[in-house]
Amino acid sequence: MKILSIDKVRQADQYTIQHEPISSEGLMERAAGKVFEWLMAHLQKENQVKIFCGSGNNGGDGLVVARRLSEVGISNQVYKVRDFQSEADFPAIEGNDIIVDALFGSGLNRPIEGLAAELIHYLNAQRAIRISIDIASGLFADSHSPDAAIFKPDYTLTFQMPKLAFMMPENDPYVGKLVVLDIQLHPQYLLEVETNNFLVNKEIIKPIIHHRPKYSHKGTYGHALLVAGSEGKTGAAILGAKSCLRTGVGLLSVKLPQSAWTPLQASLPEAMIHTDDKLDAFNAIGVGPGLGTSDDAQRMVRHLIQDAKVPMVMDADALNIISENKTWLSFLPAKTILTPHPKEFERLFGKTSNSFERFGLQREMAVKYGIIIVLKGANTSVAMPNGAVFFNSTGNPGMATAGSGDVLTGMILSLIAQRYTPEEAAVLGVYLHGLAGDLAAEVLGQEALIASDITENIGKAFSSLRGA
Repeated sequence: MKILSIDKVRQADQYTIQHEPISSEGLMERAAGKVFEWLMAHLQKENQVKIFCGSGNNGGDGLVVARRLSEVGISNQVYKVRDFQSEADFPAIEGNDIIVDALFGSGLNRPIEGLAAELIHYLNAQRAIRISIDIASGLFADSHSPDAAIFKPDYTLTFQMPKLAFMMPENDPYVGKLVVLDIQLHPQYLLEVETNNFLVNKEIIKPIIHHRPKYSHKGTYGHALLVAGSEGKTGAAILGAKSCLRTGVGLLSVKLPQSAWTPLQASLPEAMIHTDDKLDAFNAIGVGPGLGTSDDAQRMVRHLIQDAKVPMVMDADALNIISENKTWLSFLPAKTILTPHPKEFERLFGKTSNSFERFGLQREMAVKYGIIIVLKGANTSVAMPNGAVFFNSTGNPGMATAGSGDVLTGMILSLIAQRYTPEEAAVLGVYLHGLAGDLAAEVLGQEALIASDITENIGKAFSSLRGA
């Protein structure tokens, strides 16, 4: 799914108006009608709907919603921001009320001030359910929002596609649960419009997945090398190795300290031990989980950067080693995949003041070094060497647990070895990782989820995609 700037969303509106054709009023009716339908599916008898409208198109959406509710006998009240003279005019809000925010839309480019800001603070303090139409009032769609008055919805009912702001971690309080409503903007425009930002969904993922031929064998699915583990951190190597195998690789060798050979072989007899520095047998290499930062580990990472002739994925301590040797970034093989969490990203590329700035730096570094940067977190973002960025749509907070990143490294490594392109492996691996975590959380709950539960659900994640 494409993520468009607000300028391009406006162009989509105009293209639809001209080529469907439909009037601007008709398009507003269609959009507001989708909000009305969503409300009708979720309202309870005891709910009272209170709609707060501004003077622009967002306010127009709110007025149409109010009219549609009235037409079917649903009690609602409309409040226009221009009618408030002081805080004393703000209406009482009850716990069963539904607050609909239609104050300021996606075109906002300056902080909300004055009485309108006080109204937003007042509404945020209420215990009622809060819903924003298209985007929370006060939230900038395409840039960092200043620390000012921003509505905090429980639900955002956005039109056609998500806004870039919805992907940024610090904006989570201003998004709530995101619902994308299809308002049927013209498909030709949506097909042809160019963007560098995408939200990964099943429509993107399903065509990527390889078919496994009947007359295939283990060599068909590649031979991966995982360089991982150190004293006291054998678990990271085992998690990565098992996840690699569960994701479908044909053969897996693991290079790890001799003290960890027995634990690995006992827990994962399908994996082989690699005992030398030769690399010519492998289709892909993963390095970092539990590796440590010893002199030997640093020599190994340098050796891989200099001598590897196959795609690599680098995580954890491999990234920490590179962050202490930043000149090595220039020597990374093309399309090497780095999978940092935010702190590792900061150590590698420098501090930023907000997520929009970090997002820009992520894209810049991927292009500069010709690498793929997987910045982990909610809506994990995958920046490509061509400047495109893919935001993930799967996963849950239960996956914020030790070893989750090791699992992801093993999964991406497996996909590269199976001859997915590095770009495909990064996007597909992140999506499958999140989907496996979601399937695990459905059974165990988020609190009880541990990294090995993600691994155990990789097969179900594949099956759900093939059957969907």
